[in-house]
Amino acid sequence: MTKGIDKYSIDSTDYTVGQDNVQKWGFDVHNPVFGVSAGFIILFLIAAMVMDAGDAKAALDGIKWQIIGTFDWLFIWSGNIFVLFCLALIVTPYGKIRLGGQDATADYSFFSWLAMLFAAGMGIGLMFWSVAEPVAYFTGWYETPLAVEPNTPEAAKAALGATMYHWGLHPWAIYGVVALSLAFFTYNKGLPLSIRSIFYPILGDRAWGWPGHVVDILAVLATLFGLATSLGLGAKQAASGIQHVFGFEAGLGLQVVVIAVVTLLAVVSVLRGIDGGVKVISNINMIVAFLLLFLVAAIGFAVSMGSLPTTLMGYVESFIPLSNPHGREDELWMHGWTVFYWAWWISWSPFVGMFIARVSRGRTVREFMIAVLIVPTTVTLIWMSVFGGMAIDQVINNVGQLGSKGLTDVSLAMFEMFDVLPMSTLLSIIAVILVMVFFITSSDSGSLVIDSITAGGKVDAPVLQRCFWAFMEGAIAAALLWVGGTQAVEALQAGAISTALPFTFVLLAMCVSLLMGMNTEKEYR
Repeated sequence: MTKGIDKYSIDSTDYTVGQDNVQKWGFDVHNPVFGVSAGFIILFLIAAMVMDAGDAKAALDGIKWQIIGTFDWLFIWSGNIFVLFCLALIVTPYGKIRLGGQDATADYSFFSWLAMLFAAGMGIGLMFWSVAEPVAYFTGWYETPLAVEPNTPEAAKAALGATMYHWGLHPWAIYGVVALSLAFFTYNKGLPLSIRSIFYPILGDRAWGWPGHVVDILAVLATLFGLATSLGLGAKQAASGIQHVFGFEAGLGLQVVVIAVVTLLAVVSVLRGIDGGVKVISNINMIVAFLLLFLVAAIGFAVSMGSLPTTLMGYVESFIPLSNPHGREDELWMHGWTVFYWAWWISWSPFVGMFIARVSRGRTVREFMIAVLIVPTTVTLIWMSVFGGMAIDQVINNVGQLGSKGLTDVSLAMFEMFDVLPMSTLLSIIAVILVMVFFITSSDSGSLVIDSITAGGKVDAPVLQRCFWAFMEGAIAAALLWVGGTQAVEALQAGAISTALPFTFVLLAMCVSLLMGMNTEKEYR
């Protein structure tokens, strides 16, 4: 029997992890969640094969932009609340609470822990956007932040500051809310490692019924489709890099091959488990990423060091103006970038949050929030300063492809920046390897997350199930590319963004439920 959290300090749950599971054909799955999720996936794949990808994308885009335009204030203010909530947990007595109890010890070293949460959180995004996004803002490719004049010194500071704003405290606070809530209710209250457990203080034993089923099903679909979308779009960047370096045609065939290779390697990692798989690959990720960062920073040392204070000051100065959704002169930019990002982070939060929770037993709330919020933001600040600063410098001085033509292909922007640097081929090869390894980590960790939810919160379900989900992620991405190309994948992305609206309310409720739970801890009282 698992001992559940006291609801109003009186009632407790007798729910046993996995009590509703079905064991058959080597699987150990939670019947309603697994069955309904699999059914929706099958229906989606059938619809993708039947419907025109362009029509589907147009319909979903319409819904997406309607949500963004109507609820921009909700997304922006919710993001602000999550940042304040997470920072408050660091400085209040809640920070003394240890995940797993006062005698719990950490399962992983500090470096391995940081490597895993960073790789799962946004490692691949830094590769994709660290050059393209600052250049886009600086040149006015699609509007400019705070309506600054493009191609000016003010635009350079605003571009770096706005890029940092999108990849700094706010996204990590969104992930932190979900991750801490899951870790607390799982390790401190003995509830299943599943999204539904977070709402036990609010729902009581109804969390184990259909209200909880619905929450978990939405989390599975958002995670699976979000991962499939990233695999599809990431395959395009990896294929573009391979074509750029080695000359192979970056067509559909190469993209499908990239997905197949990533999926197979992810399955190998799954078979090795967290210790022999995700942890090892994440450590390799961080070493290779820091190698690339060091090489680029050393080559452009003066530019990199000059960009660091510019990025920091731009972030500080623009933090409050960019956090205010009302009366903005740059509403088109805000909708197209900030609100879109916030919706995307929220739709990804079940995946990233659950994986971070999975590897965070033994940390105090204060240690957890500093590591999840402050450390990644600091690393991102350095990364964006080096890559974004170098790219903007090339535009200003009319150097290379970026300087002469600006941003023409987002997936090639980083490789175009490397072209005019010493050791350009080596840098591009390292970048291609890093993109691939980041995707292996995302696929592997995503499989662990989906498996845990569909196994009723079990963390020791059969390995066959994790392999099944890893194959499903790759199959969905490959099928979408095969049937409708990038348009189909972007249609799926638009659909994933649309799920962010209900998840925003879910995350706000999580904050309330987490406080209710932590108030019962003797360390706090």
